[in-house]
Amino acid sequence: MLKTILFTVLIVAISIALFSVKILFTKNGKFPNTHVSGNKALRRKGIGCVQSQDREARQTNPHAIVERMPNGKEQENN
Repeated sequence: MLKTILFTVLIVAISIALFSVKILFTKNGKFPNTHVSGNKALRRKGIGCVQSQDREARQTNPHAIVERMPNGKEQENN
């Protein structure tokens, strides 16, 4: 059982080392931007991140018309 755990830890350590080779050994090495907004092809198609689209949808419209209620109070459109 101990041999299996040590073997698994060794494989995971080797995998992490191999994944980080580009980051560690290149000048200005950094992780790639895997976010949807970082993909040029998706931006050209107008596809964006769900969080960004939700943030834009939640912003209040400065051109919204204020509606009047029957009791004389005003209610904003959201």
